[in-house]
Amino acid sequence: MQPRIPRQSAHEQGIHRVENDARLSAELASAVTGARRRAVRDGDRQIDTAHLLHSLLETDPEARAVVGDGPQIARLLGYLVQRSIGYGLRWQSGVEDSGAVPVVTETAGFSPLAAASMEYACERAARHGGPARGVDLLAAIVVDSQARAVEVLHRAGIDSHEVLARLDGWSDRPQGRADWHQERVDRPQECARGGESAY
Repeated sequence: MQPRIPRQSAHEQGIHRVENDARLSAELASAVTGARRRAVRDGDRQIDTAHLLHSLLETDPEARAVVGDGPQIARLLGYLVQRSIGYGLRWQSGVEDSGAVPVVTETAGFSPLAAASMEYACERAARHGGPARGVDLLAAIVVDSQARAVEVLHRAGIDSHEVLARLDGWSDRPQGRADWHQERVDRPQECARGGESAY
């Protein structure tokens, strides 16, 4: 009789596909791994944009520098660390989604909005020679006012529009906020399909 080998759930398989996607830089893959661990530790059903933002701030100096420093970043990290209380309890009863994109069901383990943000981060990077970096994911997250990450940014007194403006001037990746958001609205089905993507 052969020993029984535990099978990975669809949730775990979906997340591991993302973490091993060749379109991600090593740093961004590490940030996604950190977000997964945080979601598991918090007992959350899905990785959402707040998990991704928290992990980016902890592991990616470039993304953290764009968000800012001083009292506001300390307040932001404080809100993220205390996710298990306050607004975090409200989040546990719902799924993070946005009217700007359809529900993406192909990516087990990620909220629809987080999955779409991962895909758009990869597309944004590919237009400039990829792979996707933390700043690409940060840009994809902050354009959507319905993102949980944006809610926490605003609670900490950080304007997501200003973060995006800094991202647009941070490197040679100049796509503006209006164009980026309009593309998310105009091309939702392509995002949901993801081509050959695992997202």
